[in-house]
Amino acid sequence: MDVLKGILLKIASSIVFAVMSALVRWASESVPVGQVVFFRSAFALVPVLLIYAWRNQLPAAVRTARPFGHVTRGLIGVAGMFLSFAALARLPLAEVTAIGFAAPLMTVALAALILGERVRIYRWSAVAVGFLGVLVMLSPHLNVVAPGPAHGPEAVLGALFALLSAMAQAGAVIQTRRLTGSETNSAIVFYFSLVSAVGGLLTYPFGWVTPSWPLFAGLVAIGVLGGIGQILMTESFRHAPASVVAPFDYTTIIWAFLLGYVLFGEIPLPIVFVGAAIVIAAGLFVIWRERRLGLERARAPSAGPPGGP
Repeated sequence: MDVLKGILLKIASSIVFAVMSALVRWASESVPVGQVVFFRSAFALVPVLLIYAWRNQLPAAVRTARPFGHVTRGLIGVAGMFLSFAALARLPLAEVTAIGFAAPLMTVALAALILGERVRIYRWSAVAVGFLGVLVMLSPHLNVVAPGPAHGPEAVLGALFALLSAMAQAGAVIQTRRLTGSETNSAIVFYFSLVSAVGGLLTYPFGWVTPSWPLFAGLVAIGVLGGIGQILMTESFRHAPASVVAPFDYTTIIWAFLLGYVLFGEIPLPIVFVGAAIVIAAGLFVIWRERRLGLERARAPSAGPPGGP
């Protein structure tokens, strides 16, 4: 393993996804969300299929024993994509990114409720603290702690979409865990992109627009960057343990803030960063706890689940 390379690849994927989100934010001012979803999904297949062909993995990408499982995962994922893009059209880039950090915490809760995974008091406490951070970020839109004139009905709707998107992302992770027992990563990525592209295409009768050439190039770039980001993220896990590279997901908030400020003049309220810090701290604690439990299992493989909380 090359841990430094894995970390750099993870940071690179965070930058690519942040740039992609900025392009979504820009394109959503002129293009319906469904059209953006289609381009994001369809053109993401280009770099993904090219890398699979180069590695002779195309047969593994299309071979599946659980087509309906992929459809379920795709429907959950495309719902999350619609919600995320709708949020980006209504809220600052950094704010949508920060609310999205709640997804890993929601995954912990869903893993316990749906998969029956054993989650003890430490991780439940982290989930509770993380949700407190989400409430802090949402408070301006709830008119509780820091109301502001810029937070009207559209922003409230955007905050709701961002939160529901995080829930959908968590659900997609749970369904992915169900698939990994029999399906390859390449198949999961391929069928997710395929289902998402079809989902976006189904919105065509509801009013797609004919984009200008610069806008068309931006839409294509959204898809290509999405595919490249996926490849970089997958590669990062090939070079370093997930518990090492996962914390660098949170660098996305840096790039999102910089891009939002430079491109759109967006400056989120300070309370948003306070809430984001709480959520990030809770997420990092969950990652640390998962790593510690993994080490305990490795040391005592026959002892069953760790006895600590």
